[in-house]
Amino acid sequence: MTSLAHRRPIGSHLILITLSLVAVFPIYWMFVTSLKPANEIYSAALLPMQPTLDNYAFAWSRIPMLRMLGNTFAMAGAQTLLQLITSVLAAYGFSRWQFPGSRLLFGLFALTWLVPFQATMIPNYVTLTQFGWRNTLMGLIIPNMGSAFAVLLLYQTFKSFPQELVDAGRIDGASSWGILWQVVLPNLRAAIASLGILLFISAWNEYFWPLLVTSRVEDSVIQIGLQMFLTQDSSLWGPLMAAASSASLPILVVYIILQRQVIESFVKSGLRS
Repeated sequence: MTSLAHRRPIGSHLILITLSLVAVFPIYWMFVTSLKPANEIYSAALLPMQPTLDNYAFAWSRIPMLRMLGNTFAMAGAQTLLQLITSVLAAYGFSRWQFPGSRLLFGLFALTWLVPFQATMIPNYVTLTQFGWRNTLMGLIIPNMGSAFAVLLLYQTFKSFPQELVDAGRIDGASSWGILWQVVLPNLRAAIASLGILLFISAWNEYFWPLLVTSRVEDSVIQIGLQMFLTQDSSLWGPLMAAASSASLPILVVYIILQRQVIESFVKSGLRS
């Protein structure tokens, strides 16, 4: 029995190590390929024999990488902040205030999560064109400032928040606005941080909406730049991997810096990506 108990953790660790290698290896291969010269691209060597940065120089000369990365950071950051604000207000209202038709309204709002993007992109595109927001960050951000997914997650979080703490705040004379910002939100920072991470990653990976809204390269985001690079130079795998590495590096650095906070926020909130 003792030997069997010792074998189980070893088997679990082997499975986890294998899955980790499967998940990490494509990222590793992308960075390795970006450092290989043209004559080593199709080599199966795990390390480049003659590492070079020529692929990065070529990629950055063909694509306005810095401008696109700045656009992506601005879009993802602003969109995440706006979605958090609107989701907090909507979820708190739905979870704490009962009024005629509130359940119906919440159900209709939840159903918008199931509406495919293809059904709303044309009306949104026509509307932002009338406002003159094509090729602008406003056009990328404003149509996505609300998230039904975020409202549904926060709705359950607010519903499970102890009513006693809310009642104590009312006894102390706090308004509904004060209770939200001084009582509820400080105790739900982990859940909101987890949701913010999910929203930021989703915004960073956005592709179809920026493709529709932006027509100028300098006004687009990094995912569009990669697609344009692949279309123009589909056989130049070294520069393509260099461009993909440049696009992935900022988000990887952010994750490494905030790794502890990211893991703690997911563990405490119970959210799963």
